[in-house]
Amino acid sequence: MKDILFLLADVWMIFVGYFFGWKFIRRYGNYLLGLEWMVVATSGSNFLVWSLLGANPGSILYDIAYFFDAFSRSLGITLILVMGLMKVTRNYKPSLAVDVGVFALATAAGLFLRQFHGEDPRVDHGAFAVAAFYVAVNLATAVFLAYFVKRLWNAGAKWPAIWTGLVTAAATTIAITYDFFPFSFDDANRTFFYTAALATWGTQGFVYFFAYRALHNHNAGSGVKTVQEAGASS
Repeated sequence: MKDILFLLADVWMIFVGYFFGWKFIRRYGNYLLGLEWMVVATSGSNFLVWSLLGANPGSILYDIAYFFDAFSRSLGITLILVMGLMKVTRNYKPSLAVDVGVFALATAAGLFLRQFHGEDPRVDHGAFAVAAFYVAVNLATAVFLAYFVKRLWNAGAKWPAIWTGLVTAAATTIAITYDFFPFSFDDANRTFFYTAALATWGTQGFVYFFAYRALHNHNAGSGVKTVQEAGASS
């Protein structure tokens, strides 16, 4: 039963990542959020295939999983998320060069930081520093998301604001638990933890899309322009 729940949580995250990632791009032209959602979905797809093939730690899929994990935990669902949401909070639309640059930076971070996976942060100083970094950037992102919630609330989008606050709190709990507080009742593969994490990350992508849509619609109804549009009309 626990394995079925794990697979369902992973499929949920994959669906949300690809489906709503495409919607971010097609409907709003937001490549930062759209591509990051798809990165998360690709990570989930790789994790699913690796699990179905026997979860061999010697598989290349195992190394790829750690790369995607480091990519999103370092700069993906942190800096890239914030920059993407700034389109509806600060009327900011980055240039193509910025889009490419931030993803290149996240790729470099993923390639470098993946080497610390598997090390115990309680005994390995490098692993501890990286784990602490992941928690720090997550908490910094949560501060921005609290501001995002406030903007939603002020815009009259009460339920999107509430759900965004709840899923952000859940994701922050996952981030803190990830390396420092493993479940005492979990198995060797951390099935319970990863089921909770995948379900949370999938729900996070789902909720943030509708919160983004709510604020976008509010801005459109209020006649808010992007930075580029404001400059062109001045």
